[in-house]
Amino acid sequence: MKLLQLTDIHLTIPGQTIAGRDPNANFAKALNHAAEQHPDAEAVFITGDLSDWGEKADYELLRRHVERCPLPIHLCIGNHDDRPTFLEVFPELADEDGHVQQVLALSAGDAIVIDTWGPESHAGHYDSARLAWLHNRLAEAERQVFLFMHHNPAPTHIPPMDKIMLLDAEAFGDVVAAHREKIAHIFHGHCHLPLSGSFRGIPTSAPRGTNHAGWPNYSEATFLSNSDLPESYAVIFADHGSVTVQMIEFGYEGAVRVEGSPDYADWDRATMAR
Repeated sequence: MKLLQLTDIHLTIPGQTIAGRDPNANFAKALNHAAEQHPDAEAVFITGDLSDWGEKADYELLRRHVERCPLPIHLCIGNHDDRPTFLEVFPELADEDGHVQQVLALSAGDAIVIDTWGPESHAGHYDSARLAWLHNRLAEAERQVFLFMHHNPAPTHIPPMDKIMLLDAEAFGDVVAAHREKIAHIFHGHCHLPLSGSFRGIPTSAPRGTNHAGWPNYSEATFLSNSDLPESYAVIFADHGSVTVQMIEFGYEGAVRVEGSPDYADWDRATMAR
């Protein structure tokens, strides 16, 4: 099974830049690259910060992209989003309590998309109603689960980033730990950094965003540093025994073969001939 994860697309006023980059143009470029290079992907998951400031026009633009894309696209919301405004444009994505949460059947298991948004906060929230919803969905699951969310549940150890991580991580952790054997992987965004690790024994990962890239400045106490590192998305391969995640820097054109230098096949033949 192949899936794609895009995150932190930050759609905004046409022509406006963020950290010197055009998020609308970069999202379109990422989506086009993904569709051209990975037509065999089962689905695309976009893990939050769909809009830079929760504007309806941004969600309307996103809806047009979703409807035009040849790959199925599934959406999380993040701290830069506005849930009520988002649901004006995507009303079908609300669960019974009005959260942006759903279960999706995939060939190698089930995806569970969760909503860690909280009003007037850049930090993540997961209250008792959402915890109960997740517990019930995990209890019902008969296949392995891939969990998609915006906020990081595990600390990055970058002080300003950890102030806005999932604040309900302990309660969230209790729920996922109770169903650890069912959860193959947790995919998140929010940090604009390529991350991998684990949370309550469950593997986790995140790519950079499709626009501005973060920088792991461990000495910074109050400000999140942007960098000139390339924009990216993730390609996920999964079966019933493994998960592999690759970060694709979609503006990169690939390695350049220098004339006269050996490639791997040449090296292998030369080695075997010794």
